[in-house]
Amino acid sequence: MSRFNSEGLSVKYRDGVTATEPIIPRKYTLTHSDFTGELFLTIGTQFAWDKVNLDMRDEVLGEWEKNENRLYYNVYLFIDQGEHDFTSATRRNEIFRHELPLALTAIRYGDRFLFDQYPTLDCALIIVNFISTHPQFARQESWGTFNSYSI
Repeated sequence: MSRFNSEGLSVKYRDGVTATEPIIPRKYTLTHSDFTGELFLTIGTQFAWDKVNLDMRDEVLGEWEKNENRLYYNVYLFIDQGEHDFTSATRRNEIFRHELPLALTAIRYGDRFLFDQYPTLDCALIIVNFISTHPQFARQESWGTFNSYSI
């Protein structure tokens, strides 16, 4: 896993979202620069599709959701971009799994004021949805809680 550098993270709020409000709806779009290694986190009421490179589809999308009065964090990763190339999907799956802890750390750090305001969010379950046309990659997994990704 790459090491998280807080100085390489840029955070922007939009759609009336602030550093501490609201929790729902609150959607996260994390993108990066392959050239500089910088991370860009956009937090709003909608995903920041204008920040997504539709050719690469290597963004990490996330949102807070509620089920029976319990908050959890849902992550969406697009493994094969709609391609049917198994080799590329295998490689992308490996990269996402390798880099996801860094991404979750960046999201936790980038929205640290929300976590400070609502400390119970650190105990919310993180559910990761690997989206793929290949059944062996299309799955939903628990990746613990944000307690594991705070710095």
